[in-house]
Amino acid sequence: MKKKKRIMVIGGAGFIGSNICKYLVENGHSVDCIDNFSTGRRASISSLEGSRSFRIIEIDISDPDFVSEFGNEKYDEIFHLACPTGVPNIRPMAEEMLVTCSTGTSNVLKLAKRLESKLIFTSSAEVYGDPETFPQSETYNGNVDPVGPRSAYEEGKRFSEALIAMYVNKYQIDAKIIRLFNTFGNGMSPDDTRVIPQFLKRIRLGQKITIYGDGNQNRAHMHVQDLIRGMLLVLERGVPGEAYNIGGSTQMTISELALLIDSLTSMPVEIEFRPHFIEDHGGRLPDTTKIRGLGWSPRVTIAEGLLEMMPNYGVSAIDSASPETCETFELLSVT
Repeated sequence: MKKKKRIMVIGGAGFIGSNICKYLVENGHSVDCIDNFSTGRRASISSLEGSRSFRIIEIDISDPDFVSEFGNEKYDEIFHLACPTGVPNIRPMAEEMLVTCSTGTSNVLKLAKRLESKLIFTSSAEVYGDPETFPQSETYNGNVDPVGPRSAYEEGKRFSEALIAMYVNKYQIDAKIIRLFNTFGNGMSPDDTRVIPQFLKRIRLGQKITIYGDGNQNRAHMHVQDLIRGMLLVLERGVPGEAYNIGGSTQMTISELALLIDSLTSMPVEIEFRPHFIEDHGGRLPDTTKIRGLGWSPRVTIAEGLLEMMPNYGVSAIDSASPETCETFELLSVT
C-alpha cells in the first residue's frame, strides 16, 4: 500500500491545479489547496469540498504572513503552480505575475526549506521567448525581451527558476522545475482565455472562431493527464535544481487546430482572422528527450482529448468521430 502523503497544491483552484488536486485525493492523499482566487475558480474544486482529505485555504503566497501561517505544518510535497496565466492577462495582471513569481516563489521556497518538503515548480515554455531554435531543449537559453510586451510572464518565470536553482545550491532543498507547453483538458473554465476553450465557447454560442494573426503560429498541445504523470515522475526521479520540458509531440498551427475541431463537431464552425492584440510567438515545440529518459511519453492525442472535452463545453461531436480517424487527421495535418 502506498504511503498516504500530505500535499500542498498552490494554485490548486486553477485548471491544472484542480486536476492535480483531484488526482491526488483520488489516490488517497491529503491535500491542502492554496489559492487567492485571482484567476482560480471555486467551481473547479467544488467536487472535492466534501472530502475529509481536502481543504481549501484562501491566501496569497506573496502575503508577508504566508510562511508563518504554515511554518508549523508538515507537508511531504508542495506543488507550486501559482501565477495568473493566459496571454490576454499579461497586460492587466502584469504586476500580479511579477510579484507572484518573485516574492511569492521566495516565500514558497522558505516554507519548503523549513518543512523539508519536496517541491515541484511549474515554469513555462514562455521562458524560451520567441524561439529561434526548434525543438527547444532545456539547454536553450531562449530569445526573450526583458522589457517586451510579454516580459512580466516570461521574466517572472525565469526569475522563479533562478530562485529555485539558488535554493537547491545553497540550502540543498529537493526542488525541481518543469517547463509546461500548451496544456488542455477538462477543468478549463469556459471563460479561459486560452485557444481551445475560446474556440469551444464560440462554437457553443454560434459565433465565429477568432484566430489572431495569420493562424500559422505552431503549438504542440498536451493533455492534462499526460502532464500530471510527467510532474509526478519529475518529482520522484528528477534531479534537484534542473528543468524538464513537458509537452505534446504533435505540432499544429492554430488554423489546423481550428480545422481539427471543425472535423470533430456536428455544429457549424466559421473562422475569422483578426490582427493580434499582443506580440505573438511564431512557434513552440518541446524537446522531451530529458523527461522521456525518466520513463514518460504522452498517451492522449489532441483529438482524443478534444472528444473528451467537447460534451462538457456544450459542443456536440459528430457521430462518426473516433480517436483513430481523428489521429489520422492530426498526422496528415502536421507541417
